[in-house]
Amino acid sequence: MSNNFALKISKTLSLKENQVETTLQLLEAGATVPFISRYRKERTGSLDEVEIANIRDLFLKFTELEKRREFILNSISEQDLLTADLQQQIVTAELIADLEDLYLPFKPKRRTKAKIAREKGLEPLAKIVMAQNNHAINIRPFVNSSLGVPDEKTAIEGAKDIIAEWINESLFARTRLRNLFQRESFIFSKVVKSKTEEAQKYSAWFDWSEKASKIPSHRALALFRGENEGLLRVTIAPEKEDAISILTKIFVKNSNESSNYVSEAINDSYVRLLAPSLVTEIRSEIKERADRKAIDVFSKNLRQLLMSPPVRQKNVLAIDPGFRTGCKIVCLDKSGKLLHNETIFPHAPQRLEKPAFHKLKSLVNAYKIDAIAIGNGTAGRETEDFVRRVRFDRDLVAIMVNENGASVYSASSIAREEFPEYDVTVRGAISIGRRLQDPLAELVKIDPKAIGVGQYQHDVNQKMLQKGLMEVVESCVNAVGADLNSASGELLSFISGIGPTLAKSIVKYRDSKGSFLSRNDLKKVPRFGEKAFEQSAGFLRISGAKNPLDNSAVHPESYGVVKNIASKLKKDVQEIIGDKSLKSKIVLEDFVTNSIGLPTLNDILSELEKPGRDPRKAFTAFEFDKNIRKIEDLKVGMTLSGIVNNVTAFGAFVDIGVHQSGLIHVSQMADRFISDPNEIVSLNQQVRVRVLEVDIARKRIQLSMKALEEKM
Repeated sequence: MSNNFALKISKTLSLKENQVETTLQLLEAGATVPFISRYRKERTGSLDEVEIANIRDLFLKFTELEKRREFILNSISEQDLLTADLQQQIVTAELIADLEDLYLPFKPKRRTKAKIAREKGLEPLAKIVMAQNNHAINIRPFVNSSLGVPDEKTAIEGAKDIIAEWINESLFARTRLRNLFQRESFIFSKVVKSKTEEAQKYSAWFDWSEKASKIPSHRALALFRGENEGLLRVTIAPEKEDAISILTKIFVKNSNESSNYVSEAINDSYVRLLAPSLVTEIRSEIKERADRKAIDVFSKNLRQLLMSPPVRQKNVLAIDPGFRTGCKIVCLDKSGKLLHNETIFPHAPQRLEKPAFHKLKSLVNAYKIDAIAIGNGTAGRETEDFVRRVRFDRDLVAIMVNENGASVYSASSIAREEFPEYDVTVRGAISIGRRLQDPLAELVKIDPKAIGVGQYQHDVNQKMLQKGLMEVVESCVNAVGADLNSASGELLSFISGIGPTLAKSIVKYRDSKGSFLSRNDLKKVPRFGEKAFEQSAGFLRISGAKNPLDNSAVHPESYGVVKNIASKLKKDVQEIIGDKSLKSKIVLEDFVTNSIGLPTLNDILSELEKPGRDPRKAFTAFEFDKNIRKIEDLKVGMTLSGIVNNVTAFGAFVDIGVHQSGLIHVSQMADRFISDPNEIVSLNQQVRVRVLEVDIARKRIQLSMKALEEKM
């Protein structure tokens, strides 16, 4: 079936047909998007992950369309109503809406007004009225009390019901009106009068209207949320007169009594049948468009968060701050292993500062701590201030860590399995520390929706959101790779071709047999077949392996070509690894084979120059203004340093160290027009901002980057 869609997909995505065909073949054979993008460049023409995913998604969309087309053809055929012309229309329909319009007259119906009228024998009268001839209509023959038609008025009303249904089922009329709804509909929002006080957070939309086709995704989702909460009334429609005018031009053919009846049927059809149906369609389109935009924003934020720089090879002391319950402390070694945990009480109400000072100093010395991670939640800034007043005997950095989702992890089955003997407070502190050491490895253990970098994430299609976010996690994990001997089962499960079941098998094998010495040892893991090895091996690393290529992104299927390159230079493989002048010493074309071309050879050389390189940036420490700890400390006009902790379609939120993020509206990001905040900022970016407005009562802070746009 994939070949039937290749040309259609290639035209839609402006790709070559053979690129699409090859990609679909690889996907159907069980290859993953990261694997195809990284290791099958020759076959796809170097398509990236986005292009490959688009091909996959369009294929699924067209497959669903074909299934629906087949169902409709069979349904109409079973009714003995499938004409050659209708079949041709159904076969050539390109959109699901067109298919459904064609199927509408033949769709099994409940007892509609029109159906009841037909049962009363009024369809011939409806045909006479619809013809709109000049002569007067003789309604009397259709009056039949035994059929439920006691008088002429009942007869003509029944005929109009049938005409209304014909109008509703007219493919031409529905197409014209659908175009009107898509082009000219307005979305209206009004407050539910009895809920005015309760709905204050939606006050901006108490009496709102705008073109439905232009509404930004975040506003559409906000309006729909207000409606779902019973606080707003949201309607969507074009001008009724415009719709009636279109239908009148199509169906009114004369100026007589029959035409008047047809006009009345048009109004009824529009109000009762057409408008509700098309409003449902347009609502669905607006919602889907808004969902996709919101998910795209969430996905970009999640990618930036997951790819945050790690603090590599550092012993970390992590603190989960608190007032009354104290600050939970854990000490972690370079690999994230828990070495020690206890609690200090430097803040009110206990204020045991001196013992806390001594305890921190002794732990830092005892466990040779290189960095301190402090959760940015309650008591975060107070704890940071406390830590910075401790005079340690060694150089180290204290870093605020975003703890969103740490409580979700600490109460999860994953955390209970990892640390069954510790409570949620210890697990939460461990998560904070590990986030500093390796954000990606730790955050994969948490449902992305709980990380707090989305926009209206609870309002969008949850299945679509979950799929989109999981693909981002998979992409990031495979871009970085995973150490086969230290990665958690959760991290391994996102490696291409592995999944949760094989990940558990790998961890179980590792626990019972010891460390993997080579990538080939993977084949000893129960149920780890050749396909899983092909898809995953290139993304897994073995530090200190006998074969140095096992600690690189070079796929085992390409080890032979690396040996050939080394042989050509009269060296062994170990000697050419890290050689930055390698490209100048060989002619790549000499190593091209039927399966390995220049794209893969270039990737191999880049990897040999910097084996196992981490695509994430180097970590840079950040400090908030020491004089700003709470919202009351802010003054309009202040210039401060902050960290972007969420990016939305309408702006970005910045943590400036006061427990309440400030908003930089998109209009305040630069001295020029900005349509997408991602043009200017990204998650975790350090920025300079100016305070525009502080609303202490509502806990709202407005910020600006104008004239401060340069990155820190």
